[in-house]
Amino acid sequence: MKTDIEIAQAAKKQHIREIAAKLSLTEDDIEYYGKYKAKLLPGALKGREERGKLILVTAITPTPAGEGKTTTTIGLADALTRLGKRAVVALREPSLGPVFGVKGGAAGGGYAQVVPMEDINLHFTGDFHAIGAANNLLAAMLDNHIFQGNELGIDLGRITWKRCVDMNDRQLRYVEDGLGGPKSGVPRRDGYDITVASEVMAALCLATSLSDLKARLERLIVGYTKEGKPVTAGDLKAAGAMTALLKDAMKPNLVQTLEGTPALVHGGPFANIAHGCNSVAATKAALCLGDYVVTEAGFGADLGAEKFLDIKCRFAGLRPAAVVVVATVRALKMHGGVPKTELGREDLGALERGLPNLLRHVSNIREVFGLPAVVAVNRFPTDTDAEIDLVIRSCAALGVNVRLSTVWADGGKGGVALAEEVVRLCEEENHFRFCYDETLPIKEKIFSVVTKVYGGKDVAYTAEAEEEIARLEALGFGKTPVCMAKTQYSFSDDASLLGAPEGFTVTVRSVKISAGAGFVVALTGNIMTMPGLPKVPAAEKIDVDAEGNITGLF
Repeated sequence: MKTDIEIAQAAKKQHIREIAAKLSLTEDDIEYYGKYKAKLLPGALKGREERGKLILVTAITPTPAGEGKTTTTIGLADALTRLGKRAVVALREPSLGPVFGVKGGAAGGGYAQVVPMEDINLHFTGDFHAIGAANNLLAAMLDNHIFQGNELGIDLGRITWKRCVDMNDRQLRYVEDGLGGPKSGVPRRDGYDITVASEVMAALCLATSLSDLKARLERLIVGYTKEGKPVTAGDLKAAGAMTALLKDAMKPNLVQTLEGTPALVHGGPFANIAHGCNSVAATKAALCLGDYVVTEAGFGADLGAEKFLDIKCRFAGLRPAAVVVVATVRALKMHGGVPKTELGREDLGALERGLPNLLRHVSNIREVFGLPAVVAVNRFPTDTDAEIDLVIRSCAALGVNVRLSTVWADGGKGGVALAEEVVRLCEEENHFRFCYDETLPIKEKIFSVVTKVYGGKDVAYTAEAEEEIARLEALGFGKTPVCMAKTQYSFSDDASLLGAPEGFTVTVRSVKISAGAGFVVALTGNIMTMPGLPKVPAAEKIDVDAEGNITGLF
């Protein structure tokens, strides 16, 4: 069996000008990054309206068995193309941390991939490097301001801005810097986030233009004075230079699937600390260029889809036409208590115990957000007909159809039935609504997400969280969306509670304002913004030969 990288390297790619031509783009509309990558120039969309239908691909609560959300997203776009539709896929960019760690890349898999896969998973067009540079420029200007006399009166104990690097490096979570004596800075406690957790990433992915991006960067809060007044990047006069570093990173990247479907791959904020979606700029560009736009949101529907709908769609004025909820029989059996080593045998009892997880996600999409949905089951050879039938019957009771997908093995051909159902759903009556009114107090918005989406009964707050909520509302930040930061492995804030737990209380231990992105982050549990490498990192298997051919990359 070929690996993902072997499949990608064997594929015959089309020159990026041919991919652009499929979207009625000329060479004057794109900026080449070699033969197979390009960026859209700002004038490329002039005179074009957002006419496409937006399809969101989400999934059940993640398990080690895997669900295949990105693969399904790409395969669905290829299937729509096979049906004669003008389809565009809009994805996030991979982070180097997971690529060299354990999770893997974000370019799909099997015969449903975006290419050039090696480039996309590694440096790509340099967007993440630019985001890291802009983040760290702000950190440098912050510390320089303090070193040069601290005219703004920044409290060293209340600095909130961290440096970042696009790598899993636990050693950098907590550091002390400025230790070289009076000429080497002011000693203080500091730390690093992974680049995808930087608020610069979130701001860029929600910005609609360079001017909007600059305004968002000006609002970034780096810390507070002793009197509790926020200090911003605008106060430090850093936003202009940061925007200059991000000028090219703001342009969406154009690539292709293995079957030549155009793909816009741009941005990549974390889904448990930020909103977990590709950029607004890329999504809006895709809606101008294609009739059907297939995009995804990170982790399960309780995290990625909720934030896509409540944050991204609210800010950008987007209205999805249909939602695909991805599941596997194997993952559902894990939610039913089966260990990963025993997923290959039929177990209808475990599947029945795990199905409530899928059904709650589907019900949320339909009842909470008012959107039509279809369940895509990525079929494995070990799945039995009886297991598939149980999934179909259970979803039918909710009025939702199931379509089997084999896009990993068969490419777009394996997603045609799913694509046909998606096209049908896109014509259904749409009652899209948000989970909450953003003008509600912060606590009421959090309560809405916990009770309506997670299935919990209540929310508890630490004294620190209570104090910070009151302070943020007093500062005028109360009327923004909330971004829940919690474990991706459960509807609750306890990763061990699989399936569809009920009656639980979510504890908010702290909150913070992401003023540039435009939302309040509610932190539950122990959310890491700087992951570490596993005992055996994926990096150990990656190599390159004398001709520059990369191996071991999935």
